[in-house]
Amino acid sequence: MELSGKHAFVTGGGTGIGLAIARALAADGAKVTITGRRQEVLDAVAGGNITGLAMDVRDEEDVVAKIAAAVDRNGPVQICIANAGIAEGRALHKTTLDFWRNMMATNLDGAFLTIRECLTSMHQTDWGRVITISSMAGLRGLKGAPCYSATKHGLIGLTRALSEDYMGKPITFNAICPAYVDTPIVGQNVASITERTGMSDDKAMELMVGANRHGRLIAPEEIAAAAMWLVGPGSGSVNGQAIEIAGGQL
Repeated sequence: MELSGKHAFVTGGGTGIGLAIARALAADGAKVTITGRRQEVLDAVAGGNITGLAMDVRDEEDVVAKIAAAVDRNGPVQICIANAGIAEGRALHKTTLDFWRNMMATNLDGAFLTIRECLTSMHQTDWGRVITISSMAGLRGLKGAPCYSATKHGLIGLTRALSEDYMGKPITFNAICPAYVDTPIVGQNVASITERTGMSDDKAMELMVGANRHGRLIAPEEIAAAAMWLVGPGSGSVNGQAIEIAGGQL
């Protein structure tokens, strides 16, 4: 129970990668606040050390209020997992400004607001860990997803800049960059690829599985294990990194 007494805040914690990380943190003793836009989804997985709090990362007032409420309940945030995001491909000439702005607001603005507000309370403590969930698309351009790729590149830039700002202090900032993970987003991407290309569901799934170098989808628990390493003992010298979890070199 290395994390006993520490407050972890996980956005997009009701499903997929966020939920896997939240459960791993709770199992190690942390008091975990998970957020998402639908309270009923959070309530279905909350319990024990995990508390669900509906929050829209795109809404500054909501983020400020909800993180303050979480701090009142569980104390200063010492582990911030900026995970909330949407993934959808669209050719640039078919990308509307509304589509672009919504993805930027969710994937990049949402991380900025979450980290900013968590740091406000983290400054009151003597230890902190900030982890952003980027993507392989943050390390190389993902064909057919220029908007998504831009947000994930931006997330790595934000993470690295913050690591420089806090260099020598007891707070580290790292990004995890997964390839295709076995989450509901994969199912959504299958439907999107099928609709855009006329490809069968099986072929669309093969396309994503084939993008992972080891030829299988990554389990959310594998991403959680990496996060647990970054918040665990001996992680203080891992800072400003973009860690690939892709089954091989990208």
